[in-house]
Amino acid sequence: MTRASQLQEKTGEKSGLHANVEQSLLITEIMNHVADMQKRIQAEGEDEERRWMMTNTSDVVVIDFLKEATVLMLHVVDAIGESEPVNGVTISKRFGIPRGSVSKITRRLAEQGIIQAESLPDNKKEVLFRLTPTGRQIFMLHQMLHAHIDGNVREFLGQYDLDQIRFLARCMKDMAEASWVRLEEDKVEPEEGKEITELSNGTIESTWKTEELSDILVMLRQLDAKGLRKAKELIRIAFFDN
Repeated sequence: MTRASQLQEKTGEKSGLHANVEQSLLITEIMNHVADMQKRIQAEGEDEERRWMMTNTSDVVVIDFLKEATVLMLHVVDAIGESEPVNGVTISKRFGIPRGSVSKITRRLAEQGIIQAESLPDNKKEVLFRLTPTGRQIFMLHQMLHAHIDGNVREFLGQYDLDQIRFLARCMKDMAEASWVRLEEDKVEPEEGKEITELSNGTIESTWKTEELSDILVMLRQLDAKGLRKAKELIRIAFFDN
């Protein structure tokens, strides 16, 4: 092998290693962002939505209801508003709310004057629910909130070009369909001592060992977002800027 060929192979191997490290860094960064989003939604999402609805109505009765309403109560109001008159069984099946929860929530909403219950003339056991005028205001306000959020999401995603949107749509679809808690027999483990082979541009092979890559991945997963940014910058300086 000529010196030029050796240099080309070494450069290719180095590029393959850089790609592996950067990919691992980015995956860990994405996982951290997802965790941050989940925490923010759990901590602030419900309160932010509640504040928005309270700001966009002047009805004192509606405001008082929103101060105490749970997300599940609003979901039941939505379910009734979209399908009234509707019974509890339909609400449970169609919107995935447990039947016991539907019974408790509809009873509470009726006591608060948000919905009204009525029995069928020929079947006193079946109860249908409708929104009261106050319930209708709450339903419309919640629909306005969804439209507001939808517009903000569309505006945010509009900053990306068509190819990026296509990739994001495919990625989110795959993530939604993936199983993150797989059985051990479903996992594919590399053979002991087998080299990891990764083609770069269809021609260059990486020579990292399984144990070497595993050690690096373990270290990367221990870093927080700040540590990842620092590690990424150090790798860029050490390898890519030379």
